[in-house]
Amino acid sequence: MRQIVKTVQQKGLAADVVAVISNTADAAALNWAKERNITTHVVPHSDYATREAFDAALAQQIKAYQPNYILLAGFMRILTPSFVEQFEGKLINIHPSLLPAFPGLKTHQQALLAGVQCHGCTIHFVTAQLDDGPIIAQGITPVLANDTEATLAARVLHVEHICYAAVVQWLSEGRVLIEPNGKVTVSGVEHRAFFVAEQAVS
Repeated sequence: MRQIVKTVQQKGLAADVVAVISNTADAAALNWAKERNITTHVVPHSDYATREAFDAALAQQIKAYQPNYILLAGFMRILTPSFVEQFEGKLINIHPSLLPAFPGLKTHQQALLAGVQCHGCTIHFVTAQLDDGPIIAQGITPVLANDTEATLAARVLHVEHICYAAVVQWLSEGRVLIEPNGKVTVSGVEHRAFFVAEQAVS
């Protein structure tokens, strides 16, 4: 979330972060956003008896701002199909793996156990299927022989920031399109993969 805000402000993009919404009141992002005069809201999932009821309240809060895009960052709730349908083509998520590999949780552990030589992140449009949807960009980093989950996660986080910054700029410039075949194109961008070598992170 911080990287998204910083990208908009530092690059002077034709975009506004109109609100930061969390399902947990103690999320560090909320105080950070408040300090920068960004409107924040908390919609506690624990206040609702069902996932559907929570998603309805969350959707109502989002619709008050009529956003062009809803960017998920560290949001660990599975969204219902009805919620996703309401924001089709506007809802974007970042996942810490090179989808379709390693959906779900503990992706760095999955990568190490599988012995893959590359790992990374995927920014994609959200569909009703978990960790699925048209891919906008991917960030790639090597998996080293002495990697732990922590060291691998640190490199992936670094490339996540690079990827999301690029995607935010493309979105603000109106260059991102979902084609009829379900794949994403970005006008003027031929390659949407970002590589971070092992030397890039101490």
